[in-house]
Amino acid sequence: MNDLQPVALGEEPADLVIRNGRVLLPEPGEFQARDVVVTNNRVAALPKDATDAIGEDTNVINASDRVVSPGFIDAHTHIDLHQTFENAYHYALEGGTTTVVTEVTGFGPVFGPEGVKQMLAATSYLPIRVYATVPPQPLFDTFQPARGNPDAFANLLEDARIVGVGETDWIHAVGRDTPVEALYDRAGQIGKTVSGHAAGCSGEKLQAFATIIDDDHEAITGEEIVERVENGIHAIGRCGSIRDDMTAVGEAYEEIGADEISLSTDGMWPRELIREGYMDVVVRRAIEEGIPPADAIRMVTLNPARHFRLQNLGSLAPGNIADIVLIDDLETVNVTTVISGGEVVYNNHETTVAPRSYEYPEQFYDSVNVSTDPDQFRVPAMDEPVRAIEYREGLLSGQTTVSPPVEDDELVAAPEDDLLKVTLLDRHPEGDGTGFTGFLTGYGAFEGAVATSVVWETPGVIAVGSGDDMRRAVTHVNEMGGGWAVVRDGEVVAELPMRVAGVCSDLEVEETAKLYDAVEGALRTLGANVERPMLAVQTLTFPGVPSLKMAPSGYADIFSREVVGLRVE
Repeated sequence: MNDLQPVALGEEPADLVIRNGRVLLPEPGEFQARDVVVTNNRVAALPKDATDAIGEDTNVINASDRVVSPGFIDAHTHIDLHQTFENAYHYALEGGTTTVVTEVTGFGPVFGPEGVKQMLAATSYLPIRVYATVPPQPLFDTFQPARGNPDAFANLLEDARIVGVGETDWIHAVGRDTPVEALYDRAGQIGKTVSGHAAGCSGEKLQAFATIIDDDHEAITGEEIVERVENGIHAIGRCGSIRDDMTAVGEAYEEIGADEISLSTDGMWPRELIREGYMDVVVRRAIEEGIPPADAIRMVTLNPARHFRLQNLGSLAPGNIADIVLIDDLETVNVTTVISGGEVVYNNHETTVAPRSYEYPEQFYDSVNVSTDPDQFRVPAMDEPVRAIEYREGLLSGQTTVSPPVEDDELVAAPEDDLLKVTLLDRHPEGDGTGFTGFLTGYGAFEGAVATSVVWETPGVIAVGSGDDMRRAVTHVNEMGGGWAVVRDGEVVAELPMRVAGVCSDLEVEETAKLYDAVEGALRTLGANVERPMLAVQTLTFPGVPSLKMAPSGYADIFSREVVGLRVE
C-alpha cells in the first residue's frame, strides 16, 4: 500500500487540507464542491468532507468563495532571455504558474548542449517546475553552416526534464533535408514532442510540416488554429510580451472546443512580468474572449500536461503532485494562494519564497567579444541602388532598395531620411567576430546607434544607426559582457548589462525592468518611431517570419532560403 492510501481512507491525517472551495476538475470540465487532501506533496483524495483527514498538525486552508485549480502550466516560453529565471520565478508563482515549458534559444545557440545543461542546473532547485526543449537552431544550415554535433544534442532528449525538440521554423525543414532530422528521429523513438514555428505556413506546406511537428504556437487567426488542429498539430495560443493571440483562440474555440489547445506566454519580459502578471494574465484574456473559465483553465493545466507527457501534473486527481492555485475572482483571475509541490509559496498576496542565485561557468560571463574594427561598419560605394531591410511592424520586415549617400568612397546612413545602417557580428565561439553590414529603413529618423547581443536564434551582436556611434555601441556591449547600449555623439546614454551568456540580466528583476524603460526611452528620444523599438532591433535576425533578415554573411532571404548581398541582381 502506498503512502497516499491511508490518508485517502481516513486512517491517517493529511499534511494539508483545502476546505469549502469550488474545485475545478479539468477532466470533466466541472467545478465541484470538494475538499482537497494533500500528503507527502501529492493529492491523496478529493472528498466532499475532509474532516476525517484533519489531525493536530494538519495545515487547513479555508477556500470559501474561492476556486481551487491545478497549478498553471506555461506551455511555451523563453526563460533564458532577458532575465535569469532564478531571479524572477517568484513573480510567475504569484500569478499561479507552477510549471513552465521553455525553449533554450538564448543559451543554446551560443553554448550548445552545455547551455541546456546550465539552464537546467540553474532552475533545478526552484519551487517551480522547469521543463525544456532541445534547441535545434545551432543545427540549421539554411543561412549559415550548422554548428554542433547532432548526436550530442539528441542525447539531451534522454533527460527527464527535456520534453522534446524546440521550435523549428518551417523554412528550415519543409521540402529540404536538415541536420536536425537526427533530433526529430530520436524524439519520435522515445515519445517526445517536436515544436514548430509555422508562421506563414499553410495548405500543402503545413501538411508537410505536420509530418515533423507536434505543436505550434504561431497561429494568429482562428482559421489558422483550426487548420493546425485539423492536421493533427496541437495548437498553443499565446499572450505575453511578443503578442496577444487570445482573440484567435476564442474564435477557434467556438469551432473546435478546448481539447487540442494549450496556452502560453511565449515569454513575459521583466516589465510585463512585474506590472501585469504571468499565466494569470493569459487565463484572464482567454475568459475575456468568451472561453468558459473551466475550459480556459483546462488549457493551462490538463492540456499542456498531457501534450508534453508531464507525469502527475495538470490535474488535482488523486496521485497528482499538489500544485494548487486558489482564485477568488474568475473574471479577473485574482490569485490569492499558490501551493507548489504541497508547499504554500504565496498566500494572501505575500510570497514566502525569494529570488535565488546561481553561479554560471566563467565562460558564460565572458561570451561577447566581437570585432570593433571600423571596416566592419563600412560599405564600399557602388553605383546602383542597394538592397535594404524595410522594417514594418512587430517581427515583420520586407525587402526594399535604397540609394544611400556616398562619402569618402563608402555608402553611409542618412538618418534624417529614415535610412540607417545595420550590422550583424557573429559571436559564436567558433566564429571570428566579424559579420555583415547592410541598410535599414522604417525605424525612424534615428540619430546615434543602438547595439545588443540579445538577438533571436543567432549568436551575434547587432547594431543599428549611423557613423562611429555604431562601433562605440558594439564596443560597450563587449565591455559589459552582453546587453544593450544606446549611444549618441560617442556617449553612452543608456545601457542594460546582460552578462549571463550575453542574453540574460542577473540583476534584480525590478532593476532590469527599470533599465528596459531607460533603453526604450533613449531610443525614442533619439528618434525611433516604431511601436516597440527594442523588439524591432532584436528580431532583425529572426528567420521565423518573412521576408528579409540579417545573417552574419549577408541578408537572409526567407522565401528563397538563401543568403543575398547588397547588390540587387
